[in-house]
Amino acid sequence: MSAPARTRSGRDDASATPRAEAGADAGGGTPSALHRSADSAWATLRRGVALSPEFTQGLALTVVFALVATVGKIVVPMAVQQIIDNGMLDENGADLGFVARAVAVSAALVLVTAFCSYAMNARLYKATESGLATLRRKAFRHVHDLSVLTQNSERKGALVSRVTSDVDQISTFMQWGGILLIISAGQLLIATVLMTVYSWQLTLLVWVSFLPLLFGVRWLQKLLSKAYLKVRERTGEMLGVIGETVVGAAVIRAYGTEERTAERVDASVLATRGAQVKAQRLSMAVSPFAEIVAAFAYSAIIVAGVWLGIAGALSAGELVAFLFLVTLFISPMMMATEIFNEAQNAIAGWRRVLGVLDTAPDIADPGAAGRELPRGPVSVGFDHVSYAYPSGPTVLDDIDVEIRPGLRVAVVGETGSGKTTFVKLLTRLMDPGEGAVLLDGVDLREVAFSSLRSRVVMVPQEGFLFDSTLGDNIRFARPEATDAEIDAAVAELGLGDWLGGLAHGLDTPVGQRGESLSAGERQLVALVRAYVADPDLLVLDEATSAVDPATEVRIQRALDRLTRGRTSVAIAHRLSTAEAADEVFVFDGGRIVQRGSHADLVKEPGVYADLHSSWVRSSA
Repeated sequence: MSAPARTRSGRDDASATPRAEAGADAGGGTPSALHRSADSAWATLRRGVALSPEFTQGLALTVVFALVATVGKIVVPMAVQQIIDNGMLDENGADLGFVARAVAVSAALVLVTAFCSYAMNARLYKATESGLATLRRKAFRHVHDLSVLTQNSERKGALVSRVTSDVDQISTFMQWGGILLIISAGQLLIATVLMTVYSWQLTLLVWVSFLPLLFGVRWLQKLLSKAYLKVRERTGEMLGVIGETVVGAAVIRAYGTEERTAERVDASVLATRGAQVKAQRLSMAVSPFAEIVAAFAYSAIIVAGVWLGIAGALSAGELVAFLFLVTLFISPMMMATEIFNEAQNAIAGWRRVLGVLDTAPDIADPGAAGRELPRGPVSVGFDHVSYAYPSGPTVLDDIDVEIRPGLRVAVVGETGSGKTTFVKLLTRLMDPGEGAVLLDGVDLREVAFSSLRSRVVMVPQEGFLFDSTLGDNIRFARPEATDAEIDAAVAELGLGDWLGGLAHGLDTPVGQRGESLSAGERQLVALVRAYVADPDLLVLDEATSAVDPATEVRIQRALDRLTRGRTSVAIAHRLSTAEAADEVFVFDGGRIVQRGSHADLVKEPGVYADLHSSWVRSSA
């Protein structure tokens, strides 16, 4: 079968990699949590908007519509003032014609205001949805760019919440609070200007009445910022706990731990509720204070306005219009609580998203400077490589070994011996702390991801499948592969009878995580997928684990054909894999303590002979 074309990117390959357990061989080190942005609220807002240019595209025209819609709010107060002073209380008597003309003009202006309000909303919704989509894409892709070790520092549900619920909070503010913020700011400005035209004395009185509220809100902002950040954290933790519970439902039932699991979920839900209630209590503290200030302002304005009217400094129409304008002034103040509430929630969400984006990938694609390696049999070298997980002991200690092109290598050792870490470094899921891992003599850190992921393919211990058809899961390695090419790959691996036994063949639904198939069948799909990808280096992590003997024979037969002519490295607990390998690396305590063929090693006293004897006894 001819080698298929390569079109996959490093990111695509990363998305196919299942969850690896950081520290599987280390037995200890826990990586630090994802960085949390500590910027001020304003700096966070500026950074968040800058990340999505769509937020500000066409903003000038949107602001124009907002200004017109806001200015339109003074039509009614001005019309009322004119109708009272010049239409009803005119010195020559009531002028009904003037009243009719004023009403008609006001109605026309209200229609224009309504159109501008609609246009502003439509443009703002479109811009914010586009910007939020960009933010989600950036956050999602960055999560996939993080190393397995970094990803494992946080629950998967909590990571997902940063791309979903945290961005949803930003969406709520940008589409609701953002609109109100624009309108409210303009409303305050216009109301203040027009109130000053009518009476600068009453305008000064209004502002003096509301200054304590403004200072109080600023003080409350610091408390709310911390409270809503805690809300977002608790929400992420809750989603993580619920996600684990749903995925692990079978294990929970098997061990009869439903009640204990429910208590754990309840505790997480209640903790989230507590954080929400505390934040809401703080935000609602503004509302009663604002109502008291508003009542005082109205009372003071009526008293002062009547006094000014008696003195001849204010007409009846101007006083009524001023009271309408005070309502326009007070409305944004009263809405400040809700706007502030959503703003703090959004800023907390932005901080968590920025926390993801600020976490630098420790496994980075060299990009344009990366080297593209030619296709063909590949050699592998470990040049005095050592590695230790964060805050943990050394897991690999001065590994210096070379694998010749086309050699089939089995890696064996007790749990914790370092073999899983060896494989992770080989596939560049992690980088060594000391030394270098070489592919055809080139440091993996210098190889472009596009070249690395096309030349090196890993078949994980758990054959992760996506909720689609069997054919789509095989094509994940090479989307352009035809059914005929997949059928040929299946036949080449000796799996034609298995595929023929499936009622719908390649159209067979595999279910979520491949749960419609057995563990062995998921492994078979993973092997076919690897064959279609046609790698030069094949890495197998416990490919024959957790399967029945008959399926193991089928998998072993497929592996023999898959690895033929390729360099391959396989972790093996079942030593039938080691028996078929050209060379065996025996790990113990982070070092390669033996290497050679199975026939030679089994005769020598040592770790391998002990492992083989134990395996033979357990298989008898």
